[in-house]
Amino acid sequence: MPLVTARGLVQFPDGANSTDVLINGLHFNRTTLSYWNYTLWSNGTLSNESRCYLVFDKYKPVLLSNGTFLNATSCYAPINDIRARAMLGIASSCVFAASIMFTLVNLRKLGKRHLPSEKRFRAVGRRWQWYWLLALAAFGCISGFMSIDVNRSYLSNDSLIYQAFSYELMIPCMLAAVWEAARHWGSWNERRIVDEDPNKLPRDEVRERKEFWMPLIFYLFSFMNFFMTIPRTWTYIKLQRSKHQQESIARPAATDGRFKAAAFFALGAWFLISYSLQHSVHYYKPPNHGLWNRVNGFLHYVPVRFVILIVLSAAQIAYVFLSAFDFDVSLLKYDSNPAWIYGFGYLPSILIIVVMEVWGYIGENEDLQIIEQRRQRDREADAEIGITRKPRWWHDQQNWHGGAPQRARDPTQDIGGGRATQRHVERGLEMGTMTAKPGSTLTTHTDNPTSPADVPEVRGLEGREAAGTDTGTKTSRGTVIVAQGPVRSMLDI
Repeated sequence: MPLVTARGLVQFPDGANSTDVLINGLHFNRTTLSYWNYTLWSNGTLSNESRCYLVFDKYKPVLLSNGTFLNATSCYAPINDIRARAMLGIASSCVFAASIMFTLVNLRKLGKRHLPSEKRFRAVGRRWQWYWLLALAAFGCISGFMSIDVNRSYLSNDSLIYQAFSYELMIPCMLAAVWEAARHWGSWNERRIVDEDPNKLPRDEVRERKEFWMPLIFYLFSFMNFFMTIPRTWTYIKLQRSKHQQESIARPAATDGRFKAAAFFALGAWFLISYSLQHSVHYYKPPNHGLWNRVNGFLHYVPVRFVILIVLSAAQIAYVFLSAFDFDVSLLKYDSNPAWIYGFGYLPSILIIVVMEVWGYIGENEDLQIIEQRRQRDREADAEIGITRKPRWWHDQQNWHGGAPQRARDPTQDIGGGRATQRHVERGLEMGTMTAKPGSTLTTHTDNPTSPADVPEVRGLEGREAAGTDTGTKTSRGTVIVAQGPVRSMLDI
């Protein structure tokens, strides 16, 4: 069945009598049809100003005397099989939906703040490109899913309007995402220069005025593109239920002056994006003199991703221009070729998202880059004056020669009790240095005097308790009296 069927007014076929009408093998009352203003059309539909029903092949509605139809199928029901336009729309919607997850990951990764907020360089400036990517993906996902019923419906209906409406919203979002990426690249170059030396970048009123007016002019162009396409009467776009209707109503509405003006506004926004890149190269990169050197410098300093983004956005704007002047390739046409729609209407936006997502995945947070640059400058400054900084582990271990395990054991060895603690105290007493008063001696007396070899050795706490620490204290084993001579260790006893 063709997508757009020829439609013409048909006289009611005569039935069994003058008040009977025979349509698709069913008998209808002529008086009832005339009273409710129903008309039979050559494309197999029976309709009045408010309702339309199918009356061909297997569609056999029953008309009651009060004008009510039973077992009726609407003309706008999706009775056709799914086709290429719907399948490509589903595929593109899935890609747009999946990109939202990656955009959120990159937004968190690159938009996170690791340094104190600066009035001149706010974190929201590097997040706007991801915000616009989210909007682009959302509208692209909606537009793709709305294409499912465009060709499945017997007659064109609101699905075509929904797809076209969402697609037109994609254009300013796509331009805004590329613009914010290009604008922020210039801001990032300025931040790196200012962070290295606040006085290195001289004040330039021309540069500051340009950076003030360029965003305002861009968003003015973007808003005018939105204003020229979205606030309009969309009903005429879906009136493509016959060739005559398509040519006389839908074609003029889809190629009117407002769509043409919107294409020119989109082109102006694209030129401003390109100029923004040239502005950043001119002010924040080494200067180049001569036209050829400037072109080489532009291609050398501008990242490759921006060259790709400029080309892809230009391809989509070219399709916007082509659609505004040629209805046959436009997305607004009910039976347009899907290759034009998805090859030049949706694919550039998908590739723009892919390029920005890949860059976000391999890129690094700008605050972390600034921190690393500051460390590198500190190392270079130290090297110039001959300072060698100790590694980090040196500062962590300088007061703990035993390392982390020993640092964990030392505070607990003199706490508590038991044999382990006692052995540690005894070892400290044996290996330490003990001092005595000058002119004193250390002798030992027992109840039964014997040779010095028979004097018991006093060690540790137990020995000190047994022997007594005061001079002349008697115990079961003997008395310790301080004598002349220094005592450096318990081994001297």
